[in-house]
Amino acid sequence: MNTSAISSLFDPNMILFNVEAKDYEDLLKKLSAQLIEKGYAKESFEDAVIEREKVYPTGLPTPGVMVALPHTKPEYVIKPAILVANLKEPVFFKEMGNGVNDIPAELVFVMAIDNPEQQVDVLKKLMDIFSNKEILTSLKSCTEVVEVIDILETQVF
Repeated sequence: MNTSAISSLFDPNMILFNVEAKDYEDLLKKLSAQLIEKGYAKESFEDAVIEREKVYPTGLPTPGVMVALPHTKPEYVIKPAILVANLKEPVFFKEMGNGVNDIPAELVFVMAIDNPEQQVDVLKKLMDIFSNKEILTSLKSCTEVVEVIDILETQVF
């Protein structure tokens, strides 16, 4: 997948700040609603992403700022996007891989990808971001959409 195709996944309308939620299910309902409202995901996306999170947790103990990467199968996606939510207060997700540890996620990247091959490429690019404490800290401190897009496009894409 080429660079411009990945950077096109970041829609300014899908970068949210000071998002509040009581738990990860509440958060995923709110974020799914955004994807559905803007035409990126089907109505069924919400239930699918919550159910997948229960079985395959996506919290990552990343350096500096912890993240979660909820996603679901391509069949629930209308057109591809990545929603980036900068949370007002951390929301606990179970840790990817072990499902035991609680990860207080402060940044949440919801992947709505309609092509399984593209999903692998996007995951690789996002993992590059997630392994870099400086990038994560910069993303967390952003207050403007353009700042987030600049960091994501400059650092990895």
